[in-house]
Parts: sequence; C-alpha cells; structure tokens
Amino acid sequence: MKILIINGPNLNLLGVREKNIYGDSSFEPFFKQMQKKYIDITLEYFQSNSEGKLIDKIQETGFSYDGIILNAGGYTHTSVAIRDAISAVTSPVVEVHISNIQTREEFRHTSLISPVCKGSIVGFGFNSYRLAIESFR
Repeated sequence: MKILIINGPNLNLLGVREKNIYGDSSFEPFFKQMQKKYIDITLEYFQSNSEGKLIDKIQETGFSYDGIILNAGGYTHTSVAIRDAISAVTSPVVEVHISNIQTREEFRHTSLISPVCKGSIVGFGFNSYRLAIESFR
C-alpha cells in the first residue's frame, strides 16, 4: 500500500507557529514515527505553500497511490482548484486538520474539499494523520 501525506500552506511552521493551536512539535519527527509504525505501508510526505504545487502533486499521484491524506491548510476554505483536482483523480483523499476547524473562526467552518473527500478527520492533533492512515487499512 502506498499513501501520500500532503501538507499545505504554513504547515512547514508547525512547532513554531501558534503553539496553543498546533503544538510545539514539527511534523517531520511525527512522520518518521508513522513510517516506523506502519512498516507495511509506503508513506511519503510532501509540503508546499503553493496552491499550484499542491494541485500538481495531487494530479501526479492521484491515479497510482492507494490514498492521499491532505491537510490543505487555509486552502481548505478557499480553493475550488484543489477541490477540482481531488475530484479529477481516482485515489481516495482523506481531509485532515490538526485543530477542530468547527471550533475556530467562522470562515474556517466551511470546507470546500470535504464533499469530494472520502472523509474528514479533524481536531486530534497529529493523531488526525494516524487515524487517516488507519482509514485506508
């Protein structure tokens, strides 16, 4: 099984930004733990602050991977283009968020990508990604 985790804008600053919301750890150590835990799954990771690069990666992997785990960050609430990319590929996509977007600012309550994803996992910190991995088993 081959799964790609994609993190969108500003998630490269995990461990530095808004620690009260996102915690004080960067994503990379968690990702390495997941690779060790799920030795039977090929886990890959990609992060970009650029909407176009996220779309390119979805299109590049979305026909050959068993799943994509996507934290689109702020693009969750604004990007019709990312939604269209998800709709265009055959690999199932699970939307994840570290925080519970429903308890945050009003503009974060609407996800444009949820309707075209296999499911959404929000509010469990980095465990949102672990739960998403489990959803593909």
